[in-house]
Amino acid sequence: MTAPDPAPDHALPEAGQPLRILHLEDNELDHELIAMSLDGELPWPVEIERVEAEAEFLHALDTHRPHLVLSDYALPSYDGLSAFKAAHARAPHLPFIIVTGAMGEEVAVDTLRQGVTDYILKQRLERLPPSVKRAIAEADARDRRERAEQEVRELNLSLRARLEEVERLRGIAEGQRQRLEDQARQLEEALNLQKTFLAETSHELRTPLTALLGYLRRAEREVGGSQTLQDAQRVAENMTRLVNDLLQLSRGELVQGIEMHFVNLGNLVRQVGRDYGVKATTAPDLEIVGDPGRLTQVFVNLVSNAIRVCGSPDLVNLEVWQEGRQACSAVIDHGPGIPDHIKPRVFDKFYRGKEAGSTGLGLTIAQQVVTTHGGTIEVTDTPGGGATFRVCLPTPDEDEEDLDLGLDLHGVADDRLL
Repeated sequence: MTAPDPAPDHALPEAGQPLRILHLEDNELDHELIAMSLDGELPWPVEIERVEAEAEFLHALDTHRPHLVLSDYALPSYDGLSAFKAAHARAPHLPFIIVTGAMGEEVAVDTLRQGVTDYILKQRLERLPPSVKRAIAEADARDRRERAEQEVRELNLSLRARLEEVERLRGIAEGQRQRLEDQARQLEEALNLQKTFLAETSHELRTPLTALLGYLRRAEREVGGSQTLQDAQRVAENMTRLVNDLLQLSRGELVQGIEMHFVNLGNLVRQVGRDYGVKATTAPDLEIVGDPGRLTQVFVNLVSNAIRVCGSPDLVNLEVWQEGRQACSAVIDHGPGIPDHIKPRVFDKFYRGKEAGSTGLGLTIAQQVVTTHGGTIEVTDTPGGGATFRVCLPTPDEDEEDLDLGLDLHGVADDRLL
């Protein structure tokens, strides 16, 4: 087993505890004189244990755990310097005072040089209490200093560990920052390529579409108006508008050039349904103020998306009704539907989900057109399965209708379309 530490936990006695002194002295009378010289002269109660030989002294060091050692210099079978060396080996900072009857100056200096705290002549015992106080005070100061140094060392270790952790985290953050910068740069490059592609594609498509529209208008003038030519011209105009939207998108814009007219929403929706072979149930004479071309684009986008998802126009139908001061319409499909976590993203630019054949712009354009008209567009579940896109647009109030009558008187009301 490991021998217990002979040094006390603190240089000073704990509150209410005595100052433990180990006295190596073979003369009982000298011991009593020393005890009497300390009695009442110290700020602590004193507990003195006297031993005479080496074995007793070593045992008392381990068991008594003294705060201070007093030792005679010369004993029959032992000596003070040997006792000091034994005590110093066990407790290097334990105060050790030699109290002896006679000691030459050279011997006294030698003992102090070897580390003895002090020496007192038995003929001058009045010096013993101050020497004890000083020795205990020095030991206490050293004890406090070592404890403070230990705390500083522990604090330094803790700070070093924290600094290392901060440095590690800084390295991780720096690496993440580099990755984010790389990703941002790649994203910017991809967006620039995308804009370039959209711009070039739009320019390439505008030329043949412009030519196609010219041919259709010329054919209509030469042959005369026919439903087939009118439908073909309307589809070409819608395609031209989509190409223009792509071009605007490449410039950071999207919906522009809204031209407001009075529009019969039921007729407009029925026309889109006829073009795509979709059944339409509409309310008669439901007028709104809007851009007929842009609103047609909204329903073309919604209907073509629904047919592409369902695979057949038979699974899609259109409805138009009045709801308060709003004209509402719905594109209802009975396809696979849209999961709830996807619904908030369907109007995002270039979001395609799992569909094929979609540019990811149709619903974005539809939302911006409806918003520009002061309306709302939302997607809900179709009862029994599928998705329903509901569009609500404001109807004109009475003041706007009176203004319309006034415009008719001035020959401007020809803008009423469909």
